[in-house]
Amino acid sequence: MTEAQIGIIGGTGLYQMEGISDVREVRVNTPFGQPSDAIILGTLEGKRLAFLPRHGRGHLINPTQVPYRANFYALKSLGVERIIAINSAGSFQEELAPGHLVVPDQVIDRTRTRESTFFDRKGLVVHIPFAEPFCPVLREVLCRAAQQAGAKVHDGGTFIAMEGPQFSTRAESRLYRSWGASIIGMTVFPEARLAREAEMCYASLASVSDYDSWHEEYEPVTAETILAVLRQNVEVSKRIIRIALGLIPEERRCLCPEALKTAIATSPKDIPPQLKRDLALLIGKYVG
Repeated sequence: MTEAQIGIIGGTGLYQMEGISDVREVRVNTPFGQPSDAIILGTLEGKRLAFLPRHGRGHLINPTQVPYRANFYALKSLGVERIIAINSAGSFQEELAPGHLVVPDQVIDRTRTRESTFFDRKGLVVHIPFAEPFCPVLREVLCRAAQQAGAKVHDGGTFIAMEGPQFSTRAESRLYRSWGASIIGMTVFPEARLAREAEMCYASLASVSDYDSWHEEYEPVTAETILAVLRQNVEVSKRIIRIALGLIPEERRCLCPEALKTAIATSPKDIPPQLKRDLALLIGKYVG
């Protein structure tokens, strides 16, 4: 079923998209439970979209409790091939100032308790290539769109994905800064990994809200300061999304659409039939 080809995952402060026509809401059941909220389907700038607020409308779900697998499985079931994720982040670099945007190209996973793969059941072993965790084509689109929107955007950088929901200690913040990391947030993982397992293109538009806890000239990060900056960036993020929709190429010529082609280690004949049925959406074209 192809209801939409482009998915937008809204982060903190971005819970809806104005201007979408032919709107309808759908609730999707998945083998991994219910998504964060109803998925909004519609048309924007001539493109069919599926919009999902990561934390639910009203911000009811904390980063650890987000049903990431259900979210991505549901979007995949609706035909989504590309996902633009809006994320908030703290900065480790002086030049990445609050109010700026970053389109990261690398990520370090510091989460601990999240279910981060579709393939955790006995009977199927999958090893996806993940050296480049973000789709390079979609990254380029977001950078160009941000520039055209007049935003201060930084192309590339390493995103530290932390567990949360607490913010970093000062020692942790200084450690990550010493690693050369650029920004830190709570929601890029496991999204990037699940997108790759589902053969979906994924890129993050990260809104810098603070200097985390390392910068001695600034007060340590608080929810209040983050929300204040993010409110300012919501409108520019929406403008960037609109522009990006017109820049996305029709064909996918990246490696994302075939991420599972050489990743399935288990012989198809040895995969339990029920597991094949449950994950047919993801592996059906390879294991029959």
